[in-house]
Amino acid sequence: MALAPQDGTPAKITAMASGNSGTVTFSVGGLPSGTVSNVAQQSGSSTGAITLTSSANTPAGTYSLKVTATDGSGSSTSQNLTLVVAIAGMVGVTVDQTQGVNGKLQQFMSTSFQPAEWDYQFFQSHPSSEPSQLSNLRPHNIRLQGISQGVPQGSDGTTSTAWDFTILDDITQPVLGVGDHSPEFQIAKAPAFMYVNNDSANTFSDLTFKPFANYAANLVRYYNAGGFTTPDGKMHVSPAYPNDKITWWGIYNEPSINNNLDAMQYATMYNTLVPAMQSVDSSLKFVGLELCCGSEDWAKTFAANVTAQVDVVAAHYYSSCNQKDTDADLFATVPGFASSVRTIYSNLATNPGLAGVPVWVTENNVNADFDKGGGISACNGTAFVPDLRGTSAFFAAWRPYVFSQLGKTGNQALYHWDYDSDAQFGEVDYNTGSKHLSYWVDYWLAQMYPQSPAPPDILSLTITETATVETLATKNSDGSVLLMVADRAVLSPSDNNGAGDARTVILDISALGNFTASSQLNIGAMTDLTSGPQPAPITLAPKLAVTLPGYGVSLLLLKP
Repeated sequence: MALAPQDGTPAKITAMASGNSGTVTFSVGGLPSGTVSNVAQQSGSSTGAITLTSSANTPAGTYSLKVTATDGSGSSTSQNLTLVVAIAGMVGVTVDQTQGVNGKLQQFMSTSFQPAEWDYQFFQSHPSSEPSQLSNLRPHNIRLQGISQGVPQGSDGTTSTAWDFTILDDITQPVLGVGDHSPEFQIAKAPAFMYVNNDSANTFSDLTFKPFANYAANLVRYYNAGGFTTPDGKMHVSPAYPNDKITWWGIYNEPSINNNLDAMQYATMYNTLVPAMQSVDSSLKFVGLELCCGSEDWAKTFAANVTAQVDVVAAHYYSSCNQKDTDADLFATVPGFASSVRTIYSNLATNPGLAGVPVWVTENNVNADFDKGGGISACNGTAFVPDLRGTSAFFAAWRPYVFSQLGKTGNQALYHWDYDSDAQFGEVDYNTGSKHLSYWVDYWLAQMYPQSPAPPDILSLTITETATVETLATKNSDGSVLLMVADRAVLSPSDNNGAGDARTVILDISALGNFTASSQLNIGAMTDLTSGPQPAPITLAPKLAVTLPGYGVSLLLLKP
């Protein structure tokens, strides 16, 4: 094997021919574009010094070469030689002020729940492992999105106005006791009777949104203000009150694709609900928009018309709604996520009062499709097929790639959709309680990129290739440096949940000074799902080589 990095560092190989006393010449065949060979040998010698030099014009990867020895009579023999063209990077000591939030990777990790009749029993079904497994993820502001019977007033398709918090609270109450004890409660829908024909797919019956605002205010009373009494004389109060309250509130889910609001109506809704909720608890914080699917212009309309308090604007990103899309198709969407966040920031800045409002990505996963009933795809109308890339080795490359790209744009939160689900969406399996590979990816991103006591600095990093590998260098407040390498190289253009292609990255850390300890943690196809990956010590050197056999991520921690 010959290792020829793209920075021009030569690979030197010695070739020796035996069994012939005459002159032997050597040649190298199968060289990829951008790699040159030089053979040096003395006249009459049967030994040759072969130098292989690659450049950034040679795509990284593994190539099969042949070294051929030929004598004066034309007889020849060949030996196979594997050439590995490595990506080369140099880590700088300066903070890249153009990245993140003024040079900091100020992005926390979190997860989501969707209280509804199909999943509300999760915590009751797994008392031996939950909520401890959830807590170990160190999630901030866990998102709660109650829908269907998880909406506590009314029932889908009826005119009922009765209140029932049972399904909602079977998820919400355990979540209130986890992590920072501060979930984001997204008021995803209004009760069914507030829409035309009691159908939440239709427009609101009252476009002043005052009935919806009264409903939202009662939710705040329930969780934060000691409850409220319904006309039947029944008192409703959160079991967690007054120890745990809900500070963060999201106003509606994906209004840009719900077909019952336009952007101006949403601004009216927001301006109506927020003051009504603040009249109950003035300490609340609010998440606006929660956009989906290329709706960045809604942020501009929102910025021009909002008058109520805005603490965060949120967006949702999925790489596909079609399981047949290739791995390459899905990876290609990720730069678009980052571009969308930049556009949202730009649109918010048209209102000077919103220029400092952070963007959170409150839903993120590989594929948004789901079974809408009867085994039918919600996106395509064909037979639904679960997309296993949400929990396979593909995810171990895709999520770190998303995390890095979004963090560099200044996005400040990345939420998994969702915690307790199947092999397409879940971090933990709803039925068995066992951890998916996605759990360990998100676990280590949260562990390795702490936001307290201060978010890490993003260090300058030059790299010879970005087409197949995502790299990120950060420095923590304790002086430790973290290097991330995510291998997203696709082996075949037609791969769908493939294994990926091997990549080697050589990182020059000589400018960083001395370290006393170092470790490496890899997550990929071979990760133990029960115990998870574990860091292992590595030998320090001015240049560190990272090799991944396919889709996955490597995290190198250097301690002073």
